[in-house]
Amino acid sequence: MTLNPLTDHASRRIGAALLFVAATLLGLPTAKAATPQDLLTGYNTQAGTPALAARGQAFFTAKHGKEWSCSTCHGDVPTQVGRHASTAKPIGALAPAFNAERFTDPTKVEKWFRRNCNDVVGRECGASEKADVMTWLLTLKP
Repeated sequence: MTLNPLTDHASRRIGAALLFVAATLLGLPTAKAATPQDLLTGYNTQAGTPALAARGQAFFTAKHGKEWSCSTCHGDVPTQVGRHASTAKPIGALAPAFNAERFTDPTKVEKWFRRNCNDVVGRECGASEKADVMTWLLTLKP
């Protein structure tokens, strides 16, 4: 069976467009989000409750039954370069005002939330936890 490259390409584009529309309607972060605020809006929609910066800071600096907290690698106030706890590899500032690339690629954001929440909390973080942390990070200004 031979595939028609024009039809196959069009089918993929339509599929991608449908996924984007579905994610947008559900309030999920999408590949089209260009700012941390776009992602935060999606997490707030998913959570169904307002995010609180104080709760985000408390979550970020606390240990949750595992060896590390978020601040173990990123610092208590993540406005400067941090260091990975076991590899000592440098980690760029997490607060968006200090690192313009932070929270601009939804795929990367979800990848790192998944990995880091597993290391810190032992599970994936919920939308309200992500929204709280992002709300706090967005309050950090130079």
